[in-house]
Amino acid sequence: MNKEELIIKLEEKYAAEGQPIEAYLEGLLHAKAINYWDYIQVDALFSLQKPRTNFPDEVIFLMYHQVTELLLKLVTHELEQATAEEGITGPILLEKITRAKRYTEVAQMSFDVMREGMDPEQYGQFRHTLTPASGFQSATFREIEFYCTDMWNLVMNRKKEELKGSGDQEEMFKWIYWQMAGVDHKTGKKSLTLRQFEEKYMKTFRKLANRYQKRNLWQQYLALPEAEKTSELMSMMKEFDHVFNVKWPLVHLRTAEHYLEHGKEVKAATGGSEWKKYLHPSYQRRMFFPELLTEQELENWGKD
Repeated sequence: MNKEELIIKLEEKYAAEGQPIEAYLEGLLHAKAINYWDYIQVDALFSLQKPRTNFPDEVIFLMYHQVTELLLKLVTHELEQATAEEGITGPILLEKITRAKRYTEVAQMSFDVMREGMDPEQYGQFRHTLTPASGFQSATFREIEFYCTDMWNLVMNRKKEELKGSGDQEEMFKWIYWQMAGVDHKTGKKSLTLRQFEEKYMKTFRKLANRYQKRNLWQQYLALPEAEKTSELMSMMKEFDHVFNVKWPLVHLRTAEHYLEHGKEVKAATGGSEWKKYLHPSYQRRMFFPELLTEQELENWGKD
């Protein structure tokens, strides 16, 4: 496209918006050239690390979790597009789920930054300043779950069959699996970690659950024409499910074992959860698309 054609296109664009092109062209005369550090907001990014102690390795712990949240945000960016109200096709679902899986794999493989990159003695000291905060409180992680699957798949394993296919969101929220990380099962009392989490995000979670009840990834798949439910799409959905709900939690569990079982005494998680039961996928049996799994795959779900 030559210069004259570009000017005509710009005039058409701004005329359609009721705007004079001259104002925009004059603005270009005064606009500064863009540079990398301003576009990426490097200074702002590097100002976000606020460690609570002087232990050098706390910065690794803090920045790693910030990077993880950015990766999770990339996943939600793709899932928001995949769960649009209309216009979703099999190829679109395949593309978006492939991208979501790729970001999740980066998060999974990067856990060595934490497992091999921090001194256990330092971690054992600075972790106490983080109580009662917990990675369990990642709202972005929870949002991904609502985007992906029917809510009954997110209830505690022992309640799944009872609530399978249920539309009673109130009942399902009562039994949602991450509650077990924050409830004393002897007294039924919620931990401070869980109470703070629910106060901050529960209204948002309820809205998300309602919004995506009929158009989460699984519902989008079911609505496709049969010809678009290809083996490639089904395989990618299963791979994403396995990476997000088995591979990543297992790497997380091994990292937690490395630090919380370091030494003679097994340490409690900062959020107070029974972390081994909460993190192990064979105990939780959390999955997005169980209908796509064979009996053998269901039987072996979450095993090392």
